[in-house]
Amino acid sequence: MNITLKDVYKIIGGKVLFESLTFELLEGEKVGLVGRNGSGKSTLFRLLTREEELDGGSLFIKKGLTIGCLKQIPEQYKGTGREYLRSAFQKLTQLSDKMKQLEKSMQDPEQMEKALVQYGELQQQFAEEGGYEMEASIDQAANGLKLASLLDQPFHLLSGGEITKLSLAKILLERPDVLLLDEPTNHLDLHAIEWLESYLQRYKGSVCIISHDRTFLDQVVTSVIDLEEGETMRYKGNYSSFEKQKEEKLLIEFHQYQEQQKKIKKMKEAIRRLRQWANEANPPNEKLFRKAKSMERALERMEKVDRPLIDAKKMTLSLKAEERSGKDVVVLERAAKAYNGREILSGVDLHLRFQERLAVVGTNGSGKSTLLKIILNKEKADSGLVRCGESVKVGYLPQNPLQDVDEAQRMIDYFRSQIIVTEGQARHMLAAFMFYGYDVFQKISRLSGGERMRLKLAVFMHQGVNLLVLDEPTNHLDVESQEVLKEALQRFEGTVIGVSHDRHFLNACFPETAYLVNGRLHRCLGSYEETREIWQQLLEKVAASNAPKKKESTGDHPAAGLNWEEQIIQLEERVLQEKDPAVQADIHVQIEQLYAKWMDQ
Repeated sequence: MNITLKDVYKIIGGKVLFESLTFELLEGEKVGLVGRNGSGKSTLFRLLTREEELDGGSLFIKKGLTIGCLKQIPEQYKGTGREYLRSAFQKLTQLSDKMKQLEKSMQDPEQMEKALVQYGELQQQFAEEGGYEMEASIDQAANGLKLASLLDQPFHLLSGGEITKLSLAKILLERPDVLLLDEPTNHLDLHAIEWLESYLQRYKGSVCIISHDRTFLDQVVTSVIDLEEGETMRYKGNYSSFEKQKEEKLLIEFHQYQEQQKKIKKMKEAIRRLRQWANEANPPNEKLFRKAKSMERALERMEKVDRPLIDAKKMTLSLKAEERSGKDVVVLERAAKAYNGREILSGVDLHLRFQERLAVVGTNGSGKSTLLKIILNKEKADSGLVRCGESVKVGYLPQNPLQDVDEAQRMIDYFRSQIIVTEGQARHMLAAFMFYGYDVFQKISRLSGGERMRLKLAVFMHQGVNLLVLDEPTNHLDVESQEVLKEALQRFEGTVIGVSHDRHFLNACFPETAYLVNGRLHRCLGSYEETREIWQQLLEKVAASNAPKKKESTGDHPAAGLNWEEQIIQLEERVLQEKDPAVQADIHVQIEQLYAKWMDQ
């Protein structure tokens, strides 16, 4: 057992979130923590990392256990992205600093012998703990998560999403005993998500993941903990298995509830009749009264089965295109866009017709958001034709909805500024999106990502848009709300163009997929799953055309003919075999020189 929470009691904002919660994380297991928005998943993580105190109950953490949590993002860090990732290797960095000090001491004849012995010991420890692979590990994580472009940028200039990705890379490099990941896929592109899946499948420590990405959970977790109404229930298997098991469990519980209700009804009827018969007897029958009383006590002692929540409350979303657009909704011809001399879009052609549903897929930085902004007229193309058809009424759902709205504004006031209705009508409309009672008077600043998304969808429902432009719409929605959105899109009579990294959402909602590769749009008939191989081929073709020609080996370094990595591994093996500290120091210098050449290549 790595971590145990027992009988936890927690109050947030005067509301009891957990009353008697139990949670266990075993050594080496990979768990998905699921539940609706607001059920307390992120609060549970903060309890595990002691960011929040327990109001009651106990927390047991195995002695010496190291925990890495994605939410622990530094507000400020002085240095570059690479320096931030290097901070994951504090122990190795300290060893490296000591070795450099000893290198200076070796230049003094009086200290040389003692320094050489110490240097040899430190160097062996440094090599055994992977010190010479430190930079290679950073590059591996950066390439896998598509962070290479961030490594040389000042940390304080990075966006929140970029910091989140760097923080994820740092946590993975630290290799803690326990990984706590809260929505790790939100800012990753599809290739990075697939790399992370593969990495976590091989990870030797314990992993607990909060995510609404069903495909990701299916690939990584071996059990699921469902957090509902302040209690946890554990299910073996991946997310798809959990869904089936939970449905079966609910049906069994509902059957048990129905059977008990029948029994209770019969007992109450029997008690009523016994009392009636006892009263009608002349004189009144005390034996029948006692029997009725005995049955009443038995009924009181009976452990009542609560009615299971078969149909949880869901938002009511019905998107209607009140006025249909023309046949040609969006037309782009040879559209191009560049930033600071770097071409993002290069001759993009797009013809989006009435009622078509098109997913735009690409790696991070490929220009997907730029393309959407050009369609929305939020950005101007540098060249080419961009035209929207007649009677097009656009509804835009960005990654972070309500970002440009006054945070001090009340939810109901924002809603009424978009939809002209009375306060009573607004409250009724918002209730359909699970905003009840005084919830509608809370400020925008207090809303979670999922609540902001639901509020924006509530506005769209009553605006009669006929073109939906979606940018990662499922990022903050729980699974139930995702299902509602999916069903609403399938019934929507207008046109949809969307960017998403959620494979389940892409496959369910978009029969056509356009891949943005090297500034050009390649449109394919079929879902992401059906056309993914075409994307891979396009990427391989671009990579092959951009790859530098291999230089012939000059033989001016050890083991000529091998690549840099193979040479370094060979030298590291020699370091471990060599007994003479002076020779070890010489090999160490060769390794550093090779690393420098490898990095410059």
